Amino acid sequence: MNEFSFVFLFFLSSSLVLKFWLNHRQIAHVTKHRDSVPEAFSRQIDLPAHQKAADYTVSNTRFANINIVFEACVLLLFTLGGGIDWLAGLSDQMISDNLLAGTSLILTVFILSHLIGLPLDCYHTFVLEERFGFNRSTVSQYIKDQLLQTGLMLALGVPLIYGLLWVMGAMGVYWWVYAWALVLGFSFFMTWLFPTVIAPLFNKFTLLDKPELKERIQQLLERCGFNSDGIYVMDGSRRSGHGNAYFTGIGDKKRIVFYDTLVDSLSPDEIEAVLAHELGHFKCKHIRKQMISSAILTFAGFTILGWISQQAWFFSGLSVSQMNNASALLLFLLVSPVFTLFLEPISSYIQRKYEFEADTYASGVAQASSLIQALVTLYRDNANTLTPDPIYSDFYHSHPPASVRIAHLSQYIKKD
Repeated sequence: MNEFSFVFLFFLSSSLVLKFWLNHRQIAHVTKHRDSVPEAFSRQIDLPAHQKAADYTVSNTRFANINIVFEACVLLLFTLGGGIDWLAGLSDQMISDNLLAGTSLILTVFILSHLIGLPLDCYHTFVLEERFGFNRSTVSQYIKDQLLQTGLMLALGVPLIYGLLWVMGAMGVYWWVYAWALVLGFSFFMTWLFPTVIAPLFNKFTLLDKPELKERIQQLLERCGFNSDGIYVMDGSRRSGHGNAYFTGIGDKKRIVFYDTLVDSLSPDEIEAVLAHELGHFKCKHIRKQMISSAILTFAGFTILGWISQQAWFFSGLSVSQMNNASALLLFLLVSPVFTLFLEPISSYIQRKYEFEADTYASGVAQASSLIQALVTLYRDNANTLTPDPIYSDFYHSHPPASVRIAHLSQYIKKD
């Protein structure tokens, strides 16, 4: 161990303390308000539904505490515990080609991490989600999903990691610029590929077959100047009782997707308003802004990796004896979240700002009252707590608290 080891342990322990403190606040605040529905929602959400949301939130937060400890232990096992160093030596013994050995090391660590975490994931799906009536997945469906995810990890991860390691070794001192360009290109490719190739591997997508609703949506799209590859309904109920809507893809592959659970639970006016909100993200250029921000942050990350990969203390501080590109990339991917956790409130603030802007846009092309009713229904059906702790919400949540969001939308009702 060296000085960096203690810096790493300090940030790791600080992040653990912060997460536990935030979770404690969330549990205490939600529990305190469990027995009383907020006045703004008292006519739409009854006390049993409110209490279910509170209990669901508390259970998930307590489960998160277990997950926090588990992930920290796995991280320490791979780093200071010598796991990566041992696996790196094993890869070198079994594979003579350096690029293939490095690719194997990185994928092995991520696959092992996934496998180690499967028991907790199974508990969350088949116990916690089941307890509150949200799990619709069967054991066979769960196994199929795991196999598909692993297959995709290998099919997409092998060429990407191999390409990154090749760039790191072949493109000279400024390799990190080329690596950034490679990752950026891969991200665009995945965004284009996801709607038509990857998503259908997991879910069935069918064209919306409700003529009246489809006509209303087409009129909304025309008013918003949005061209889409199609309006689809996804069989989200195959795995979960939660409902959602989104649009995905770029260029001529943009798709509007509704969960079947959402289509079944909302009226045509409410579905139109929800879609208007999603289109608001597009019209306000939030997607473009997020892509630019992601590109800038990725560039900054590769810049740091380009420097830190040449520092012996970085490797020895994390108990890795081999100072090579594969170890540098792997260590950076594993430990960087420990040092960037404290930036999360900034990201959350920006995301909440985008949500307000999208709501404002939706209120101009659809009925604000319909969007409010849709949100209330989704809060109830998804068991989203109406009373999150303010500090916890500011730190983590990408969406404004229910009461704040509804109050923001209410000012536009008179314009309907």
